[in-house]
Amino acid sequence: MNRVTVALALITAGVGLAACSAPQPTVKTVAQQEVPTPAAVKVPSGNRMLASFDGNGVQIYQCKATAWTLLEPAATLSDHGKPVALHYQGPIWVSTLDGSEVGAAPVSGASVKHDNAVPELLLKASENHGKGQFGEVTYVQRLATRGGLAPAGACTDGAQAAVPYSATYTFWAAAK
Repeated sequence: MNRVTVALALITAGVGLAACSAPQPTVKTVAQQEVPTPAAVKVPSGNRMLASFDGNGVQIYQCKATAWTLLEPAATLSDHGKPVALHYQGPIWVSTLDGSEVGAAPVSGASVKHDNAVPELLLKASENHGKGQFGEVTYVQRLATRGGLAPAGACTDGAQAAVPYSATYTFWAAAK
């Protein structure tokens, strides 16, 4: 799937479904429960939180050599139920309000694994485009994850599976 296909599918299908000392607020999850940020995925000092959004969508897996591997995420990020961004392969987040975007890469060792959900992650921005809400993002956290794990068992090469997931995404920028 390419970015346009994923974005259109999300919009039309309405997929609703290091030493760190920066202040790490508790985050309200998709279920509106406050959850503390795990130490392994805390953002380094010198950054401030810009926004926190609920993410709902799917993790898309493809079968290669009879094993499921992650192909891409496809999710809509919402602010109190109002869609504000799309998340897709890269990983990349693009604002549906102003067109700005941020691409990021996982920070080595900054992951919290779960038995029943994709890991919580800390990602460092690798590219920013536009001057809107994602134009100055330095870090992205994927927190309070639910679902999204690869299907269990063997598979047929080339097969794809979309597994529902949700997470809270927080976006950070350098402190001014």
